[in-house]
Amino acid sequence: MKFNLKTMSRKELEKLRADVDKALEQVSSREMELAIKSAEKAAAAYGFSLAQLTGSEKPAPKKRGRKPGPKAAKPRKAGAPRYKNPADASQTWTGKGRQPVWFKDAVSAGADPSSMAI
Repeated sequence: MKFNLKTMSRKELEKLRADVDKALEQVSSREMELAIKSAEKAAAAYGFSLAQLTGSEKPAPKKRGRKPGPKAAKPRKAGAPRYKNPADASQTWTGKGRQPVWFKDAVSAGADPSSMAI
């Protein structure tokens, strides 16, 4: 089968590429199966199994379909607050992450962070 690539459209070329890739995968799979059978035959000639010689079983065939997604992360529990706003005790901060505005303002005004500690 001969193709004139210069006269083919982009769609035709992309389809041809996809067909070639699919055919290469099939040939590779077939050749691997033949190689495994040949290796098993050679190992059996000496009284062993291929699994005994390699320390493993035959490679599992490729699975088709979706790959499993990442595992869902467990929700983190908020840390215990270490600082509170002297002007509003409902505002607290754990001491981790970004400093809240009220904490920055108090420190810039000259307050000691340990004076806001809980």
